[in-house]
Amino acid sequence: MSIFEYNGSAVVAMVGKNCFAIASDRRLGVQLQTIATDFQRISKIHDKLFIALSGLATDAQTLYQRLVFRHKLYQLREERDMKPETFASLVSALLYEKRFGPYFCQPVIAGLGDEDKPFICTMDCIGAKELAKDFVVSGTASESLYGACEAMFKPDMVGHKTCLFFVVLQINVVVFYHT
Repeated sequence: MSIFEYNGSAVVAMVGKNCFAIASDRRLGVQLQTIATDFQRISKIHDKLFIALSGLATDAQTLYQRLVFRHKLYQLREERDMKPETFASLVSALLYEKRFGPYFCQPVIAGLGDEDKPFICTMDCIGAKELAKDFVVSGTASESLYGACEAMFKPDMVGHKTCLFFVVLQINVVVFYHT
């Protein structure tokens, strides 16, 4: 068993027309034993930027704390929030710094850039980015997530009260509760 599967996780992010949705499971386990059902994998960096960290829970928490620290330094220096593309480069560089003793987690970044253009990407544990224009998945249930996302994704879905919200909710139900 891989160390990435030790705590278990499933994360999906999907884009719509000038919007995005990001979802994850809330189970924290140790192999087949459930420890908690309220574990937070998705964190808000600022109003238009979120990060989800799948993988080893302790490394995810440590990485999140370092990312918040770096974002606050950026805010102090630049007097503005980071764009999602800039934040993705920061995460990639931070992961690459630790490539010989990596954080065992795979980040999923979702945000709105200039003119509310959605941005999503995921990375491996050494910071290699995978940019996507439709959806990204991460975690131990990624194979099931890919299948559900490919079956349900349609380009230019709209808003939180319509199609995009219900598609991600349906993927959540199908994958997170039936695997």
